[in-house]
Amino acid sequence: MSEVVYDKSELRRARYAVATVFAVHGAVTGSFATRVPWIQDHASVSAGQLGLALAFPAIGASVAMPLASGISHRFGARAALRGLLALWTLALVLPSLAPNLLTLCVALFVYGATAGMADVAMNALGVEVETRLDKSIMSGLHGWWSAGALIGSAAGTLAAHLGSDARLHHALAAVALTLIGVAACQGVLDLRPTEDEEAPPRFALPPRSALLIGAVGFCAVFAEGASLDWSAVYLRDVLGSSAGVAAASTTGFTLTMALARIAGDRVIDRFGPVRTVRVGGVLATLGGLLVVVAENAVVAMSGFALLGLGIAVVVPLCFAAAGRSGPNPAQAIAGVATITYTSGLIAPSAIGTIADATSLVVSFGLVTALTFGLAAFAGVLRGGARQSAEVASHEPVQRAKS
Repeated sequence: MSEVVYDKSELRRARYAVATVFAVHGAVTGSFATRVPWIQDHASVSAGQLGLALAFPAIGASVAMPLASGISHRFGARAALRGLLALWTLALVLPSLAPNLLTLCVALFVYGATAGMADVAMNALGVEVETRLDKSIMSGLHGWWSAGALIGSAAGTLAAHLGSDARLHHALAAVALTLIGVAACQGVLDLRPTEDEEAPPRFALPPRSALLIGAVGFCAVFAEGASLDWSAVYLRDVLGSSAGVAAASTTGFTLTMALARIAGDRVIDRFGPVRTVRVGGVLATLGGLLVVVAENAVVAMSGFALLGLGIAVVVPLCFAAAGRSGPNPAQAIAGVATITYTSGLIAPSAIGTIADATSLVVSFGLVTALTFGLAAFAGVLRGGARQSAEVASHEPVQRAKS
């Protein structure tokens, strides 16, 4: 084992490699999401049973993500990512094979567990590349995830339109994505622990440094989950919009999120993570207020678009901040990821529960209050700000001998 400093060309290659990994991860998600109706019919489960089963990916991810740090420490970052990403892409085939509710829940638990561990590993490597390049890339990497999800969902939509068996579709997609992912992993940084670095515990609770950062991510992911799952319902039930207009509100939300993530790195480099999240929180809060007071579809759709724009870069910045908040980046990132996954798990059901007790308007009043929390507590991301190029250049990276 020898100490080396990666040059700019190696870091650029590593950046493109990690971006490809993010796209592959997103493509698996998109491929799965479009075939959920087929999977429901194949497993012969009701809508309520499907809702129960769809909670298991988040449960699996939350349970497994703390393990990723130990895996990376033992095998090195490159090998760990290669193995975990391959497990995730191959796990795509499991849900479509499930013949009943029990097996579907087990399949989705494994699907979520592998997704969460790969998520932690790739975000940790993304943070390392960002630190050494001394420029923001995490927002763009998450933009690549969104692009991959769009590609996966487009292919899935075509497969569904052609009446393809999801088992065949997902088997072919899993093989293709595994090959692409494994090849991309060859270009990521081969980070390894120093000889005197202690191994992290096999399973650890989120470190204290990750809790406040995770709370900011919780607010953003709650707003994201609520808007994705309930924006169309809001326009239909509250404002009486047609099905086409209601669906367009969700499209507008996802589009502004994707565009903001792709363009977000330049904004972050210019204004810094704290100011960017504060402004984003203000925009998201304004969007939430527009949704709450809207009396027509145009105002509500504008509100959802502003929500997407405002929260887009928050989660990438939370991962980046977590990666620099303590001595073990992967463990801190796992902690933040666990909190955000939990938020994504409870948000849709919480919105529905509040709506049943009161109304959807009140539900999105809660979303608006949480987005204001982004502006109020953005300062916790200051501790994770990128180091200067001078500091980063004097911190050599451990790499295996070639």
